[in-house]
Amino acid sequence: MYKIIHEKDEMLIRFEKDLVDGETLSRFLSHINLQSMLKKSAATDASARVRARSRLAGLPTGIALLRDPSLNKGSAFTLEEREALGLTGLLPPRVLTMDEQVQRVLENLRKQSTDIERYVYLIALQDRNKSLFYRVLLDNIEELMPIVYTPTVGQACLQFGHIFRRPRGIYITAKDKGRVAELLGNWPFNDIRIIVVTDGERILGLGDLGADGMGIPVGKLALYSVCAGIHPSLSLPITLDMGTDNARLLNDPLYTGLQHPRIRGELYDEMIEEFVLAVQQVFPGALIQFEDFANRNAFRLLQQYRDQVCCFNDDIQGTASVTVAGIFSALRITGGLLKDQRFLFLGAGEAGLGTGELLVSALVEEGLTPEEARRCCWYVDSKGLIVKSRTDLTGQKLLYAHDHPPIADFIDAVETLRPQAIIGVSGQPKRFTPAILEAMARINERPIVFSLSNPTSKAECTAEEAYTWTEGRAIFASGSPFAPVTTHGRKLFPAQGNNVYIFPGVGMAVMACGAVRVTDEMFLVAARVVAGEVSEADLQYGRVYPPLPRIREVSLAVALAVAEVAYRNGLAAKPRPDDLEEHIRCLMFEPEYQSYI
Repeated sequence: MYKIIHEKDEMLIRFEKDLVDGETLSRFLSHINLQSMLKKSAATDASARVRARSRLAGLPTGIALLRDPSLNKGSAFTLEEREALGLTGLLPPRVLTMDEQVQRVLENLRKQSTDIERYVYLIALQDRNKSLFYRVLLDNIEELMPIVYTPTVGQACLQFGHIFRRPRGIYITAKDKGRVAELLGNWPFNDIRIIVVTDGERILGLGDLGADGMGIPVGKLALYSVCAGIHPSLSLPITLDMGTDNARLLNDPLYTGLQHPRIRGELYDEMIEEFVLAVQQVFPGALIQFEDFANRNAFRLLQQYRDQVCCFNDDIQGTASVTVAGIFSALRITGGLLKDQRFLFLGAGEAGLGTGELLVSALVEEGLTPEEARRCCWYVDSKGLIVKSRTDLTGQKLLYAHDHPPIADFIDAVETLRPQAIIGVSGQPKRFTPAILEAMARINERPIVFSLSNPTSKAECTAEEAYTWTEGRAIFASGSPFAPVTTHGRKLFPAQGNNVYIFPGVGMAVMACGAVRVTDEMFLVAARVVAGEVSEADLQYGRVYPPLPRIREVSLAVALAVAEVAYRNGLAAKPRPDDLEEHIRCLMFEPEYQSYI
């Protein structure tokens, strides 16, 4: 079958060429090539040879290496690496630096005609070369944040089944009942520190997108890596496909999920419980971030699990924290005290009620009782002002039902309650009308107007509308980004109340200290830190949040403060390091290429 011939220092092996396939032969030759390179380095000291062998031992070679996005460097592989790893001839001959690769990516990215095309281009880059993807994103975060997340991610989720290229994360369905831990075990990495999970029922302000909501956990975890330096291999996106009640998706042949109505009730709760317990079994200590669950489930799941496992709900607690941070910053402009403000919310869902609860915590710190603090927060939902005489109120809304005559319209609530701040979390566009904005400007010298609904198409008003109808006096923040506005002789830079100022730092803190629980105190501390990172110059230009290019500094400050809370309250499982800040810095990964030789 084969014949071996020895000729001095060489060995010839002869066999029929159809006895071995090309892939097997390629692996064998790559191994021979690797041994040859190591032999050539015999003149170096023994320790260097050991280091070289250890670095190369577990690496794939050839095409397999180029197809591994975690290891691939593309045209940046050096000539020595190409020889050692079987890449010679598989790449264009010129070796490029990462900076040169970034230049090429940006050139091609900016040629795309629409934001959704830019999104697809960036996701394709993430599938090929993760280090380059994160480098491009980190160095151009102001330009690219709206592409990889709000608002473009909303459009991506709407079209998810039609732009789908490559699976990412884990999908769990009700058919997997009894084997969720087994599915989690299929993930190739076993050291998972952060999980973002959704059931897709309330994606941004777009509603029920079912399994197509996977774009949200994927996008959130990319921001964990970019903004706080959480290594991508430590995170896992998960979608719980419990069906969908979206008729369009139920009839879409390219929908990525199971096409049946949503599962509710006992089976739904059993699946959530099995998932939470499976995480404790397979990835003990991992932080679970609940994302884009509908109101009917979000509050009760948070209440059920927050004292049992390390978890939080970003739509409730993260949004609350970033909104309260914006309010703290705005008060530096108005000069008022928090306890003297009246806040009127349009919308009484997760974001609005979560913000109210965090404001109550802050007000209690200022000396008010919880009942007095709640009197500072008023809500208008789809049926009007939330007051005690209403008989249709349940859950969290009951805490904010005050003694007051009913009011049907938001503008009447503004005129009657005379709030210092209106906060839009309704998911309904254009609800902050010119009449409402003019009324706020008449009532307040510097009205606070937060239009927080996402994506841009759902915003209660635009930055230009807020500034125009308040004579440029509004202190404005939005959920999606808006371009600078020149009005009344000033150029203003509207602030984006993006949760990215909060959750990445909280996640890094949990990882750094091994926090076993996430508390509301942590989110209030995070809000104060973010507000403290806003400079006087930022405030002069209308910003109530720090500029995005400073996001890693902000996340570090948030992580440090949140970890301090964990240590102070006995919630940290890891010993406190001598230098906590330096410890956190050392955990933050930089998207740079590693040398394999």
